[in-house]
Amino acid sequence: MTVINFTKMQGLGNDFVILDYEEYIKTGKTPDKLALKLCDRHFGIGADGLIVINPYTRETDIGWFFYNSDGTPAQMCGNGIRCFSKYVYSKGLMKKKEFSVETKAGTIIPKILEDGRVRVNMNKPILEPVKIPVKVENNLNFEVKVSDRTFTANAVSMGNPHCVIITDEDTKALALKYGREVETNELFPEKTNVEFIKILSRNEINLDVWERGCAITLACGTGACASVVASILNELCDNEVKVNLPGGQLVIEWNGSKENSSCDVFMSGNAEFVFTGKIEV
Repeated sequence: MTVINFTKMQGLGNDFVILDYEEYIKTGKTPDKLALKLCDRHFGIGADGLIVINPYTRETDIGWFFYNSDGTPAQMCGNGIRCFSKYVYSKGLMKKKEFSVETKAGTIIPKILEDGRVRVNMNKPILEPVKIPVKVENNLNFEVKVSDRTFTANAVSMGNPHCVIITDEDTKALALKYGREVETNELFPEKTNVEFIKILSRNEINLDVWERGCAITLACGTGACASVVASILNELCDNEVKVNLPGGQLVIEWNGSKENSSCDVFMSGNAEFVFTGKIEV
């Protein structure tokens, strides 16, 4: 058995195991199998995802590898990127407060704010159905049929696919009952994250999320971004929105519209250290 060092972090209750690249290499395991072991809440550390630091990038300052708790890779994770950013800055791997990160969703630019929060340029939302991907002609207000009802949904990609359902019902109950069915619906060839949202005002929404590869989680940063984009495109919200999730609050800014959707999305929120430790793998 090999003993490795790890750090546990959380962003709005969305929790992650973080490994330096050298620690990951010591395990000799593939990242999918390592994620399954380390993220297990009964026989491992317990987390929604595994983050491995990648210091060997050519066109960015640093990079990462991200795996969900079920061992599947993900293109992006909003809460994860804030934790990653705070980790590499706090550990001195990045000396500057604003830097570039290589991800499977492209280059992401986070910035450490003076109050300790992290503001992240999440890039432009992807709205073309074939690129999200979703098997519909229009990404807005299409029907998703599940076991006993039909939802009106909106598809947005933030480097990973999201299905945003705007409702006046209990968002938590809907996520628990229908999240998996929507995630695995045939309209989504790569499955999808699922957000049930309630509009409180033009500047505030509630959100419960069923994450692809994780099930119910306390927060989803990319989901918050996708939900605000969908709300703005439906002309229900203004360009800066507070998003209330079970684990806390994010602020999402997007200056886009139906006429001009090629604007970057910015996400601001906390990221916290939980504990460090050693584990045999």
